[in-house]
Amino acid sequence: MRSDRNEEPKGSTRITRRELLRAGALVSAGLVLGACGKAAAPLSRATQGKATPTTAPPATKKPTVSGTSPTLPAPTSAGTPAPAATAATVAPTGTAGPSVALSKLAPVASPTVYSGKPTGGEFHGGWPYTPPPQGQFNTFIANALPSAIGIYYGLQEMPLAMYNWSTAEYYPMLATGWEVLPPNQFRVHLRQGVRWSDGKPFSARDVVTTFMITWMQVYDLWNYLGDVKAEDDHTVLFTMKKPSSVVPYYVLEMNVRADSVYGQWGRRARALFDKGLKASSKEVGKLNTQFSAYKLKDAPVSGPYKIDVPTITSAQLVLKKVPTAWNADQVNFDTIVIYNGETPTITPLVLSRKVDYATHGFPLAVMRQFAKSGIKLVNPPVLSGPAVYFNLKRVPEMSDPRVRQAIAYAIDKKQNADVAYGMGSGLATRYMMTGVADEIITHWMSSGDLAAINPYTYDPDKAAALLAKAGWKKQGKSWHTPQGKPARYEMIFPAEYTDWAAAGTNAAEQLSKFGIRTTVRSITFTAYADQFGKGDFELGINAWGTGNPHPYFSYVLDLFSNNTEAPGGGMHFPLKQKVPGMGEVDLRSLVIKSAEGLQADEQKQTVTQLAKAYDYLLPQVPLAERYGGCAVLEGVRVTGWPPMSDPLWKQPVYNDSFVVLWILDGTLRGVKH
Repeated sequence: MRSDRNEEPKGSTRITRRELLRAGALVSAGLVLGACGKAAAPLSRATQGKATPTTAPPATKKPTVSGTSPTLPAPTSAGTPAPAATAATVAPTGTAGPSVALSKLAPVASPTVYSGKPTGGEFHGGWPYTPPPQGQFNTFIANALPSAIGIYYGLQEMPLAMYNWSTAEYYPMLATGWEVLPPNQFRVHLRQGVRWSDGKPFSARDVVTTFMITWMQVYDLWNYLGDVKAEDDHTVLFTMKKPSSVVPYYVLEMNVRADSVYGQWGRRARALFDKGLKASSKEVGKLNTQFSAYKLKDAPVSGPYKIDVPTITSAQLVLKKVPTAWNADQVNFDTIVIYNGETPTITPLVLSRKVDYATHGFPLAVMRQFAKSGIKLVNPPVLSGPAVYFNLKRVPEMSDPRVRQAIAYAIDKKQNADVAYGMGSGLATRYMMTGVADEIITHWMSSGDLAAINPYTYDPDKAAALLAKAGWKKQGKSWHTPQGKPARYEMIFPAEYTDWAAAGTNAAEQLSKFGIRTTVRSITFTAYADQFGKGDFELGINAWGTGNPHPYFSYVLDLFSNNTEAPGGGMHFPLKQKVPGMGEVDLRSLVIKSAEGLQADEQKQTVTQLAKAYDYLLPQVPLAERYGGCAVLEGVRVTGWPPMSDPLWKQPVYNDSFVVLWILDGTLRGVKH
């Protein structure tokens, strides 16, 4: 199933790691911390005032915002220590507080007047994309250029809001207010006076069309959402069939597309919806297949930047400012240049000072070069990392959880993290064996339950004992399976993801030393997702966890995305499993249940069950949690980077990006020469 605005569509032939992590982050699209948050102050973070529903002020001012939202647990004191001094990470602190009543309106900020005098200049970033003719502009299907450039997508087809992880509030974008209407509705008030870059007005029709196409494409959101309707030109009402705190997050973080471009498809989908057909029906599937062929050479945007089509090459593309955008006077740069490429391509560009910000997961030796060259390294959280996946169709002898547990014990994960990362950019965190990052899962489990999580600290003797109990035998220095075959496997990883390649190589070396001979094979990243999804591997490196505040999204990625939702079955891990003390567990049902209800306290018990089940079953073995390792260049083209004490550095690298927020609020500006 599709699940998130940034998830690569079905039938995709290519997905980058950054797209995967962003996709997982909304789940596979969206959930609770955001949903449970308040409406944030304008991006200037001005003093907050009383919350009252308002319409959008003129474009030269920040909007006031109102909102009611489900509650989310506050951070707890448990967790893994933050990385080294250069790191900007989410350090779990404080204690869980009481839930906020749903009737309480979120505080809002006073409007901020901007100078209306942007500095101009250029911002240079890097991101892998597919140029035309394969690259195109329909952002619901594969190889869409606007969304392919990752975090910079939000500068084009903007979302309704973006989330502040430090304050559990939302920054208003195309929405100016919202409220939960118990028991099962969520109303969104849209910004007035906005026009698309082709001059057409932004309205509720755009939002309804966007969400009807997500229904047609079977986004996971529709496990909870029952309907979406326009109440008037600037108000949209979402009705939940299952009240869920993930719905507000899904809704607010959705990038809205133009009805003028997609309306015919949204209305055809609506007609089938009104007939009572399910998204899984043949009729809807046929429409979706037709839509998958709807490729665009260009498309209007609602944000301050738009890809200049003539500038697109295999090496770079240029985003130009849209002078008529509602927030054009708030952003400084005239152009944003995006260089195309993965780590090997972007590294020399960073060293030659042609890139102002890059998120590519650079190897330790390269990061040391950056540091010597005066290029700043920052370690904001990724809330994910590399894991060893098992294709149980190819290696059925690993279906026994004791075998996967043995492999977890046989790999020294601290060593693996040191090899794959460095300079504080990767850690073997305490609770990663829940399948959810420490900074997230510690919000959802009691200290007692967290203490019971097995971290699988390196212990080859325990690994050997578990294999023996599972019927494996060691002959000389090599293990043999219960079928008497030598334990010999191949591990794959994407060649250009240097951290994953290093993690996979080190894990294979450690397993071979332990007696499970493991060879490695690198595959170009443009083909990797396809091969992985088809189940064309034995062992492989892929992501665990995702940068979204509710564990639901991490478990969708861990259990569904490279498994039941993969076109070829991926890792072929059955979602009905037996867990000691829990009996037979239906993991799919538990994941869906974990997001039901509008209060986090109601969901903690289910999240705890999932965490304990994952810790026992280990559908994949997390190796490390990544912390940024992002390159920042100050003073060549861009200035205004805030000090590391700024809380926005705690935003995840690939979701609700601090760089995008600082571009939008004018914090980052061009250097005047």
